[in-house]
Parts: sequence; C-alpha cells; structure tokens
Amino acid sequence: MSHQVLARKWRPKSFAELVGQEHVVRALSNALNQGRLHHAYLLTGTRGCGKTTIARILAKCLNCETGPTATPCGNCPACREIESGRFVDLIEIDAASYTGVDNMREVLENAQYAPTAGRYKVYIIDEVHMLSKSAFNAMLKTLEEPPAHVVFILATTDPQKVPVTVLSRCLQFNLKLLPPARVAEHLKHVLTAEGISNEPAALPLIARAAAGSMRDALSLLDQAIAYGGGSVREQETRDMLGSVDQAYLFPILEALAGNDGAALMREAENIAARSFSFEAALQDLGLLLHQIALAQTVPEAVAEDVPERERLFALARALDAETVQLYYQIAGLGRRDLEWAPDEYAGFSMALMRMLAFSPGAPAPAMTAPTPQAAPQPAPRAAPSPMASAAPAAAAPMPAASPTPAPASSAPASVQGFDGDWLSLAGSLNGLIGQLASACELIEHGPDRLRLRLPESQKSLLAGFGDKLKAALQEKLGPGLKVEFQFGATQGAAPAEVAARNKAERQAEAEAAIQSDPFVQAVVQELDGKVTQIQPLQ
Repeated sequence: MSHQVLARKWRPKSFAELVGQEHVVRALSNALNQGRLHHAYLLTGTRGCGKTTIARILAKCLNCETGPTATPCGNCPACREIESGRFVDLIEIDAASYTGVDNMREVLENAQYAPTAGRYKVYIIDEVHMLSKSAFNAMLKTLEEPPAHVVFILATTDPQKVPVTVLSRCLQFNLKLLPPARVAEHLKHVLTAEGISNEPAALPLIARAAAGSMRDALSLLDQAIAYGGGSVREQETRDMLGSVDQAYLFPILEALAGNDGAALMREAENIAARSFSFEAALQDLGLLLHQIALAQTVPEAVAEDVPERERLFALARALDAETVQLYYQIAGLGRRDLEWAPDEYAGFSMALMRMLAFSPGAPAPAMTAPTPQAAPQPAPRAAPSPMASAAPAAAAPMPAASPTPAPASSAPASVQGFDGDWLSLAGSLNGLIGQLASACELIEHGPDRLRLRLPESQKSLLAGFGDKLKAALQEKLGPGLKVEFQFGATQGAAPAEVAARNKAERQAEAEAAIQSDPFVQAVVQELDGKVTQIQPLQ
C-alpha cells in the first residue's frame, strides 16, 4: 500500500475525532439531534483549521442511514462513499476556478432535482468569496428559498468579501486558531499511534510554526520525520524550521538589562553566524518576553518544565514590568517591519537597538569630549554636563587674587544653580519618565533637594519609574540631589496641568475668533452652514 501523508491519514472522520472547534461541534450536534437543520451554513477561518473537514462530516451526518445524526455510523454506503469522495449527492465546488454566473446557474438548475442516492443533496463551495458579484446575485434566491432536499455549506478564509445579502441567509460559524499546546498534544498522540520516536521538546516548535493550523502542523510533522530519518528530534527540528533555541535569547535580554550595547550586538552577530531566521528569532523573543511577564505577574502560570526556568525568573526580577511590555511591543513591530528593512540582519539588530535606546531610564550614549587647550574660563551659571562636572579640580585652579573661594557645600554647583523653573526641567525629560515628571508639582527646592507633589492617581507610575526619575534629575542637576515625593492634590502648577490649561485657552481663543469672523457668519447665515470642528493652529 502506498504511503499516505499524515494530514490525510489523520483527517477526522467524525465530530468526536475533531480536535478543537468545540463551539461549532456543539451547535451542529444539537441541531442534528433536535432536527433543527438550516439550509445554508457559512464556515469561516484561516487555512487548515478544519472548514472543509467539518463540511464533509456534516454531509455524512445528513446522509447517514442512521440519521440525520451527530454520530454517523461510518459503515453504511453513504458514509463510506462520502469518505472516499465518490458520493454522487455531495458536490464540492472550488469557487476560485468556478466564479462565473453561468457556472452558478448550472449548479442551481441541478439543485432542483431530487438526490440520487442520499437524503440530502449537499453543495460544499470552498473559498466562496472568490465568486463574482453576478454569481452571488444568482445564488440569492436559491439561498433564501432552497428546495427541501438541498443544503449549502459555504467555506471562506475572507468573510469580509462575502456580500451581506449572502451572510444574512446563512448560519455563520467562525473557526478558531488552535492553541500551540493543543496542537502539540495531538502531534504527540499521532506519533505514539504511528510508533515514531520523538523528543517532547520538538513538538512545541512544530506547533508554534503551524500558527494554529492542524493541517500545517501535520505537514510539518511529516517533514520533520523525513528530515530526522524516521524520528523527530529537537535540534534537527530547529534546524529544519530555522528557529532559535531560547538559550541563545537569554543573553540578549541580559545584555539589555545591563544596558550593554556591545554585548547586545555580539549576540545579534552570533545569531547571524548560525544562519537562523531573524523573523523566528523575534517571534521566539516575543514568546520569551511573554513568559517573563507571566513570571512577574502570575508566577504560578509558568510551567515547571519550561526551559531555563531559573534564568527566566532571574530576568523577571532584573527587568521591570513596563520594560518587558516595551520590549514585547518592539519585538512584534520589528518582526512586522523586517520586509521593509535594508536586509534582515539590519532589521533584527535595529529592533534590538530600539529596545536599548527606548528603555525607560536608559543612559545617554557615552561621548568623548575634546580636551580644551586654552586657559580655563570662569564657571558659567548654567548647569555643566555630567562629564564636565567630573573633571579634576586641579585642572582649573582659582586665581590667587580671587576674593571668593570654591564653595564648601557638598552639593555640586549645578544643584545650587537650579532657578525653580520646573516646567522647563520636566519638559526636558522624555518617555514615561517625562510623563511622570509632568504630573508632578514642585513644592519646594533648595541647594541639594527637590520636593515634588504627585496626585494619588499616579502612584502606579511612581512605583515603576520613581527611581528612574530621580536618576534622571541627578544626571541633570548633580549626584548630590535628593528628590522627595509626597501624595496629594496638585494646585494647577504641574506641567501637565499647565499644558492642558494652555491648550484649553488656545482652543477657546480659536473658537471665539472663528465664531466672530464676518466671513464665517455670512456662510452660516446665507448657506445654512455649520461649524463642525475648530482647532488652533499652534
């Protein structure tokens, strides 16, 4: 007997054998058992999720000698002929190659005749959205008032292209993508039944690559068996799929946690040297970040057998929750943007550099300042850069005749130079740190400290970014700065409140100017016009 591929050999023959889609099976089973049958069904969902399989099982349920029933016998002539594709009253049409109105009229004319061998004449129209507009119009009357012996089962991957006039005449079932764990479980069952040796860690790799399609998963499993010479092993499956072992992704996140750009790029080059798929690397990086987020919020949800479990929890402690969410978003966007990148390595490494650059509180890139050759000038009142404040005191000796010595205060001169302009200082900060600063109101400032008031509603933002805001302020005003927070209602002086108030004032001025404009008034009165939206230019 010739070899039969797994996707065909393990195609479900009854609702009981179907993996997933319980919501569809339950509805159809109840309708069959109660005799509440509809004349037209629409099955939607991505490729390989079971649309055609369910349609054939439903045809078997309708025409089984013991039926109509939700549990066809599988042994009667109707069941056997439907299973083998030889049942004369089951007509399968590929709409992609059967789009014309003349073709559809021919189908509808034949539908008027009674079934030859079965109880119902069943028409399965696959990819029905490919039909022409005129072909859809030809269907409408028959779909609305079909002969009692006809059942239409329409299937499509793109229901948005099906006219609403057709949708309204069908019972619609949306088939769901299968979760990877469910797919891997079924693959294990198949391999056990086939007597094929396997390593358990290989099956989740295939399940994720199948992206919710059981048919794709079984096809990949066939490929993995052939690639592995009759067995399914983890490393060979990774090589076949071009996926990246999570062990190679941990150093990437560890480099990000340490703000080590050089180590980050070394890891990117290491992945490139191994010829892994960069798209798969970003996908697996997203999965790893998902596991880290679980470890942070719901640690009991992390499986005991997850690879590198201790290392994963160490990263969960090293990264805050907001940073993990940011990295996850960048990984997803980076995967989407790979096709637009100059090359895949550039797109992958740029995604990693975005993570490094956009991390809340990430330090600015170190730059080497030129060494001045001229005699030092008197210190300006403006705050010096962090590198300038770190220069040795001996490099700029005070003139002997100067009546004012260097200050004895332990606070750096930059702290003492803060003039209380909190609006400007908060506006110089970016990202979520800037958002936190804008929500704060300056209560008091002195030579070496700032006291800020924050609304109670912003407590969660302070918990995640309070230390980063302190570090950013110390970087600008000096390491001796102490930042204190207290909670309470602000008095309208927080930068965010000032900005909102200014915006409201500009809006009011713009509305007043428009409403009083003679030309606008003339248009409204003479043409029965209406001003719908007013927005200030600046």
